[in-house]
Amino acid sequence: MAKKILFLVGDYVEDYEVMVPFQALAALGYEVHAACPDKAAGDFVRTAVHDFEGDQTYSEKRGHNFTLNKTFSEINEADYDALVIPGGRAPEYIRLNKRVLEITRHFFETNKPVAAICHGLQVLAAAGVLKGRHCTAYPAVGPDLELNGAVYCDMASHEAMTDGNLVSAPAWPAHPQWLSQFLKVLGARIEIEPEPALA
Repeated sequence: MAKKILFLVGDYVEDYEVMVPFQALAALGYEVHAACPDKAAGDFVRTAVHDFEGDQTYSEKRGHNFTLNKTFSEINEADYDALVIPGGRAPEYIRLNKRVLEITRHFFETNKPVAAICHGLQVLAAAGVLKGRHCTAYPAVGPDLELNGAVYCDMASHEAMTDGNLVSAPAWPAHPQWLSQFLKVLGARIEIEPEPALA
């Protein structure tokens, strides 16, 4: 039976940070659900593309519509084996939802795998689950993490880190490392068959 992974998202979630891991994990055979407070399966969230174009902070452009496949009010966190919280602007406001925080705490209380990226760590800080944890995030989120007792690790945007059940990264350029480390925490074994020799 496939492991079930829950994504917590909201309007203006970062486009790559929801689309890429959602599709990659589904392609690997996981049962992946995405839910947003006050929305139902079949609704969509708007995404935002955050890019790094030489300004003092990221630029933001309108992304795709991302269709949800789980009704938020029907979530039973005990049914899930892992949690993913993408970044973008969504974490800033979904962390105000008490149910989002309850769901997030469950994964730490039960030591289930959690992957958070960029601004997604804002939800973890609001849930109060980072005390003593080593993690990274988009640099502007660093003070929030430190104020909540985390050890913030300033890393390049293409790097990721693991501390116990938590895998974190600063931004979408880290997808290869972030997803690879998350898969290890999930206990995945990926075997690539060698290509046949040319005659």
